[in-house]
Amino acid sequence: MLGRLTWAAIPFDQPLPLYAMGVVLLVILAVLAIVTVRGWWPYLWREWLTSVDHKRIGVMYVALGLVMLLRGYSDAIMMRSQQAIAVGSAQGYLPPDHYDQIFSAHGTIMIFLVAMPLVIGLMNFAVPLQLGVRDVAFPVMNSISFWLTAAGALLINVSLVIGNFARTGWMAYPPLSELAFSPDVGVDYYLWSLQISGVGTLMTGINFVTTILKLRCPGMTYMRMPVFCWTALAASMLIVAAFPVLTATFAMLLLDRYLGMHFFTNDAGGNQMMYVNLFWAWGHPEVYILILPCFGVFSEVAATFSGKGLFSYRSMVWATLGICVLSFMVWLHHFFTMGAGANVNAFFGIMSAIIAVPTGAKVFNWLFTLFRGRIVFRTPVLFLIGFMVTFVIGGLTGVLLAVPPVDFVLHNSTFLVAHFHNVIIGGVVFGALAGYNYWFPKAFGFTLHDGWGKASFWCWLIGFYLAFMPLYVLGLMGMTRRLEHIPDASWQPLLLVAEVGALVIFLGILCQIIQLYASIRTRAARRDLTGDPWNGRTLEWSTPSPPPAYNFAVLPRVETIDAFAEIKRRGVAAAPEPAYEPIEMPRNSPTGFILSFFAVVLGFAAIWHIWWIVILCALAMAVTVMAFGWSDFRHHEISPGEIARLERARLAGLPS
Repeated sequence: MLGRLTWAAIPFDQPLPLYAMGVVLLVILAVLAIVTVRGWWPYLWREWLTSVDHKRIGVMYVALGLVMLLRGYSDAIMMRSQQAIAVGSAQGYLPPDHYDQIFSAHGTIMIFLVAMPLVIGLMNFAVPLQLGVRDVAFPVMNSISFWLTAAGALLINVSLVIGNFARTGWMAYPPLSELAFSPDVGVDYYLWSLQISGVGTLMTGINFVTTILKLRCPGMTYMRMPVFCWTALAASMLIVAAFPVLTATFAMLLLDRYLGMHFFTNDAGGNQMMYVNLFWAWGHPEVYILILPCFGVFSEVAATFSGKGLFSYRSMVWATLGICVLSFMVWLHHFFTMGAGANVNAFFGIMSAIIAVPTGAKVFNWLFTLFRGRIVFRTPVLFLIGFMVTFVIGGLTGVLLAVPPVDFVLHNSTFLVAHFHNVIIGGVVFGALAGYNYWFPKAFGFTLHDGWGKASFWCWLIGFYLAFMPLYVLGLMGMTRRLEHIPDASWQPLLLVAEVGALVIFLGILCQIIQLYASIRTRAARRDLTGDPWNGRTLEWSTPSPPPAYNFAVLPRVETIDAFAEIKRRGVAAAPEPAYEPIEMPRNSPTGFILSFFAVVLGFAAIWHIWWIVILCALAMAVTVMAFGWSDFRHHEISPGEIARLERARLAGLPS
């Protein structure tokens, strides 16, 4: 009845997982108790859990990313502490088996469940507003996308309590991930959680490609779109092209493990290197899926806080599209050391250097945007400046690693670990935090505390350099990756510096939590009554903060780039109230939440080979989809009278 699931799956003999499980359960129970006692369930169900409003879904994506950041960081600090103390005869506090699970979970969570939700959340919130439209093309599918991503996150966290996680690294290379070498459920947790969340991400890509190409407001031509919309379009096209590759690759590995097939078993006619090729054919575009929207965030921040238009808008657009194409031509630089041959390595080395050109052009565009601008040094601008310095260093080390002979020496060292984090933290995390601070007042109607925001930035910046610059040096000294025990005592001083850096980053996370708490406590004094706290340039700042469900009472008509800045420059004479028309909006739908529930149960049952539950959940998901598909009550209409009432109330609250 329960397949492979027994009481032995719960790690009663391992104190660390049990303590972690206890803390997580206490937090969950406390949250549930507060929600129940205060009677918030109807509000949560109506306004959040079943919402198909792109703004609410964007907020939930960002919240999921920030919560999983805490989980991913806890894995990082445990690894860093283990390496700092497990030197020479000292063995540290993490056994090798547990350490391997932690570094596998850290990479998996940070890429798929921190970085992806953060950038997709910002896209969800801002893109329809910047395009001057009322929602995404497929609102219910948008909700399903989020809830499937959340389902994957929950399934990974279940592995902390029941069973174990993969010990293969976040890439799960065969043959280590095949059944012969990983017979337990760790790799199955990895595969099923990422398959479920990956389907949600693919649906997001389809949704945003359709939205950006088909739903722009009148006059919003391609070359009038904000740069953030261009980067969201490029990232979404990469998702549509790349994620099916990952889904198919994981499906083949699942078939290897469950049905004894041999797609990646060399001895049985398969090809282990094919997995590596397929994984990185997805994996390098994935880097740009993450970083391109952050480039868009920095473009918006640079233009807004320098009080001028973005320098050379067209070159930014073409650089974005160039990166989009070139990102599929560099995947082999992730395994120069695996014997592809000198000619192949040379081609991919050259392409890896070429892709740095459009990225470098963007850096100059941001610099020239800031040049002679009236810069207002708010928290998003600090993240922009810190990003430019940090990301350039990461890019230069990446070009160095693009040279195959250099990569042969450094590939398996901590130099590569430092480079990768240099790009991801300096680019994606800084970009997501800049966007979080930038659009927060638009989402919630009040600004964040700037002092705590700046404190968080400095902790992140200083902590990053302390944590990862020593790893460049250690890599050049010969320290390899994935070490649970450090054999060379001469490495310990630099590892201790890296440990201090990780602790400083924790202070940055703590400052963010305090920033949010202090901002909520003083929100009455931080109210954004104008909808435009930063003197913004794009259409989202023309709406109230927070925007109404329909975004725009009357769809704007765009005549130039930076449409809202142009409207403010010209000035708008007092006009009579427009004749509002009825607005059709999608109804709330529990479809995504229900599918997410069954997806978690299905994934868990498949991991433990409880096939009767798998069949029941698959049937339940099919029934849920059909029930939504046959429903005639998908939309509701907002009357002109209701729109007029809401707009008059908004205008009455504006400062004179």
